[in-house]
Amino acid sequence: MPDSAVPDPALLPPDPTDPLVGYTEAELLYLARHAAEYPPAVGQAAGRELQRRGLVPDLTAPPRRPAPPAGPAEKGGLAATLRGIFGFRPGYRTTPALFWLNLGAYLLLGLAGANLLQPAGADLIRWGSNYSALTLPGQPWRLLTSVFLHGGFGHLLLNMLTLVFLGLLAERMVGSKRLLGVYLLSGVAGSLASLWWHSQGVNSVGASGAIFGLYGLLLATLARRPASLNRSERAALGVFVLYFMVSSLVGGLESHTTDNAAHVGGLLAGAALGAVLPAPAAGANNPQT
Repeated sequence: MPDSAVPDPALLPPDPTDPLVGYTEAELLYLARHAAEYPPAVGQAAGRELQRRGLVPDLTAPPRRPAPPAGPAEKGGLAATLRGIFGFRPGYRTTPALFWLNLGAYLLLGLAGANLLQPAGADLIRWGSNYSALTLPGQPWRLLTSVFLHGGFGHLLLNMLTLVFLGLLAERMVGSKRLLGVYLLSGVAGSLASLWWHSQGVNSVGASGAIFGLYGLLLATLARRPASLNRSERAALGVFVLYFMVSSLVGGLESHTTDNAAHVGGLLAGAALGAVLPAPAAGANNPQT
């Protein structure tokens, strides 16, 4: 067969069913394009050989079904971030639940007629603040309800930002149930410390004592289970926790309206609980915790 790209019809194989294996690609393409000039079997054979070599699509194959149109792209960016922080997911249930409970209590306080920017002391007392004249004499439930009340939007915002930050760090490490238990017990311990320290009387609200309990829990966990994180992770987490904890304590000393006694009481309770509670089981970090 000559190398010319234009084959001579007289040189075609006598057998029209020959697969034309020896033909070049140029020759096969010429035969396929000029099939009308040759017997039908020649053009068909050229087409089959081109298909066998993958140079043209197989026209006998069933057409591919078009891909379904893409649905709306899943929202990303800020929306995805907010869902990850404030939404519920396996292994991250306690933190968003506490966030929404605190926010719900704040909104209900406003719906009841209180000034959300600066609720009056009487309104906070009606809603369950830690009030010396009522708490221990006969309403001990105020030790806990006061943890979910806040004295203004700025107070709520600061505490909730800290809660989410610590929850993202701690919940998968210690487990959701343990985090919830330490949070509530530390909040009660902070309320008791506030009553003890302010012997002249106090009307206190806020999640700070419970949040400082999470600081203590994290530090105790790092001390008890250093192998749960590598060295660089331990160092980074320790620096973050200590920095924010000390900054909050110092800020509390500079403000006459901050209940540092509740902070210290919650911190000590959280550290103690983290030190004495049995270490989480091997599946504590399981998403089902």
